[in-house]
Amino acid sequence: MTVGAVFYYRNGCHLCEELAAVLFRGWPEHAHAMQWRDVDTRPEWRLAHGESVPVLMLGEDVVCALQPDIARITQYFGAMTNPL
Repeated sequence: MTVGAVFYYRNGCHLCEELAAVLFRGWPEHAHAMQWRDVDTRPEWRLAHGESVPVLMLGEDVVCALQPDIARITQYFGAMTNPL
């Protein structure tokens, strides 16, 4: 399991919903284990990521932002459990 994965999102954001769906379909174990952070609940998250959600991070690395990047996600999480 990947430790330190964080998904920054905003409620009602269609891009966030799209990336979340890709993660839960392709890498369900990682999706369930990662931290999910609504940028509108903390000022520092909104300042850092509020205009660029969704953002998927692993440690300090941005895996992808704004849209799914399957190649980058695979690079960090390995092959998909359930291919799209």
